[in-house]
Amino acid sequence: MVVKKFESKKINHEDAKDTKKEFKMSKNVLELFHPLIQTWFKNEIGIPTDIQKQAWSKIAAGEHILATAPTGSGKTLTAFLWAINQFITGQWSCGQTRVIYISPMKALNNDIQKNLLRPLNQLKDLFEKEGAPFPSINVLTRSGDTSQRDRRTMFRKPPEILIITPESLNILLTSKNNRLMLTGIETVILDEIHSVAESKRGTHLITAVDRLILLCGEFQRIALSATVRPLLVIADFIGGYSMAGSTSELVYKKRPVSIIESGGLSIILKSLFLIHFRPQLINYCTDRYF
Repeated sequence: MVVKKFESKKINHEDAKDTKKEFKMSKNVLELFHPLIQTWFKNEIGIPTDIQKQAWSKIAAGEHILATAPTGSGKTLTAFLWAINQFITGQWSCGQTRVIYISPMKALNNDIQKNLLRPLNQLKDLFEKEGAPFPSINVLTRSGDTSQRDRRTMFRKPPEILIITPESLNILLTSKNNRLMLTGIETVILDEIHSVAESKRGTHLITAVDRLILLCGEFQRIALSATVRPLLVIADFIGGYSMAGSTSELVYKKRPVSIIESGGLSIILKSLFLIHFRPQLINYCTDRYF
């Protein structure tokens, strides 16, 4: 009896239309990327998550963003994929550190490195298979545990993507030689921003980020968090102020930061709905809309 009721249940037209809309949105946002990145994403991951659909167009436009979404929603890839695209398309040259990923949790940095190397290796294999050139994108971590040998290697050949803790970034900024590897920064990613925003570590973090401007000029700021409140206050904290005007008449202006908040629980429940009713919904959408 339960099966009969389930099979005879009608699919709401609005749900089907929403599904079509989300499908088109996912397709459109992927078109921002290199065609082979699109192919890789569709084959290995599928469709973008809610936070990715909202964030990528803003990241591609160069906006500073604060993205908050539940754990497991793809925030890390959200922050990194556009940077990878910039290397691949030649917008950013290699041989210099272009991206700094700052995490307050040293124990997670090696995991981030591994999780980033996996898609990079998959993309490299796909590009080689298609006979397309793929840049050398190196990813290294720097913390108090990094050996002197690795630090010297990092200085001689800076990684394109540097994963670091707030404390290690401050140490780099105090060294005249190490500062040389920070002159080409394009993007700074601040992960787990909620865990430091209210503490002295947060102050040390954001002052270090602002000190980078003296070395490389303005860069994009991308902050990530699973849960952070109040959003407006944290956005102001991330953006800080830029200076304008002459030396005698300096004017400080807030950097605008776009706040991107994923649907959270509603998105998860909607996903469960689509999984539960997938056969009927797919058939309905295919026949009526596709």
